[in-house]
Amino acid sequence: MKRWIIDTGPLVAYLDVGDPFHESVSSTLDGFTGRLHTTSAVITEAMHFLAEASGPELLVDFLISSGTEIFEMMRPAHLQAAVALMKKYADTPMDFADATLVLLAGELSLTEILTLDRRGFRVYRTSRGKSFRLVLT
Repeated sequence: MKRWIIDTGPLVAYLDVGDPFHESVSSTLDGFTGRLHTTSAVITEAMHFLAEASGPELLVDFLISSGTEIFEMMRPAHLQAAVALMKKYADTPMDFADATLVLLAGELSLTEILTLDRRGFRVYRTSRGKSFRLVLT
């Protein structure tokens, strides 16, 4: 079974028909038959960007219907590791949600990611030094 990590941008673009990336993300996600993984930090960001109208409700419906697995990366060790990554990639830059996805990738041994942040995820590496494969080209 295919397994992808999903970032904030594609979640927002998929649910917001006015988003410039809606079409490309929709065609990618609509054809996906595997399992999606993300973090609570990504969900928090997506809720913020989708705060208007029924955006949060649509997000929850999507997460449930797709069976997206949401991981908590809030233990002290995760927080320390996230801050270390944010410092390491400060020139890219890296935000907290991205740091949690990099940590998740390391824990799950996954490198395929659905993201709109091509610049960042072309640079970021997992804890084992593996690069990410961007599934949205």
